[in-house]
Amino acid sequence: MDISQLRTLAHIAELGSVSKAADRLNIAQPALSRQIRLLEQELGAYLFERHGRGMVITDVGREVLAHAVRIMAEMDAIRDTVAAGQTSFRGSLSIGTTPTVAEIVTVPLATRLRQDHPNLSLRLSSAYSGHILDWLQRGQIDVAVSYNPNRSHTVRIVPIMLESLLLITAGQRRLGETVPFSRLAEEELVLPSPGHMLRDIVDDCARRAGIRIHTVIEADSFQTLINLVRTGIGATVLPLAPIYTMVEAGDLSASRLTDPAPTRELVVAYAADRPVSLAARFVGQTIVEIAMDLARRGIWVGQVLEPEKDLKEQARSEPSP
Repeated sequence: MDISQLRTLAHIAELGSVSKAADRLNIAQPALSRQIRLLEQELGAYLFERHGRGMVITDVGREVLAHAVRIMAEMDAIRDTVAAGQTSFRGSLSIGTTPTVAEIVTVPLATRLRQDHPNLSLRLSSAYSGHILDWLQRGQIDVAVSYNPNRSHTVRIVPIMLESLLLITAGQRRLGETVPFSRLAEEELVLPSPGHMLRDIVDDCARRAGIRIHTVIEADSFQTLINLVRTGIGATVLPLAPIYTMVEAGDLSASRLTDPAPTRELVVAYAADRPVSLAARFVGQTIVEIAMDLARRGIWVGQVLEPEKDLKEQARSEPSP
């Protein structure tokens, strides 16, 4: 067996389909099918049950997958050991973030890298969380900063915080007022369209609060939402960090929401099925440090998690397929 077979095993187990795995990995479907057949022949056991709707991993396959994930992590650790003496990174690195995260971390991240690693060039891309993680799994980006990811054997997750989402309105009130979520029933709202994670969180909280919300305009652009709120068209729900300066200047007001309090998990993610460079890890850790600093200063509001502790726990106990 070889690492490519173990990688194929992980992706097919996650997607439940050879064709979907072939599309993600950009490898011909017959080649992936052959890798799995050879692995099964070598082990003398079926790793998947085949049926008309795809492939379902067997109990034996789950045990093999758990070992495969640990092997891939150990290979990454070996590469880190060899490269540990590197003091300056070169080459290029691609980072994917959501639009709100891009508003917060782009400038401090670029400033830090230009100071410490001037020969490392960055390519920054912004999209919804689902798109970003898909890019990561396809090998199109090296580091992802995303929200509420599904745990997967092909992605290594480092949690940063449970970010609080606040009620944002036009006005002069500073952060501090707390209002029940049911208050949103009285507001005219400008929100992303259904299917956008932030909208889904708001809709879920509305159901839990037993209210109906009134959305007057749907807009998937962060900047459009801000412009609509500033001009008094409606209120919205957003994190504080990307609009902190506008709240401080009195252009916008931010109020904490309770019963329920909407939150989302912010994470840094790396590929778990292929080598992750030290430069990528450095960038991810730098993003964590930026978030922690902003949280300490009350700019990025939320419950700070323990990235290093979670990473160690993840290494000891990988998620079930």
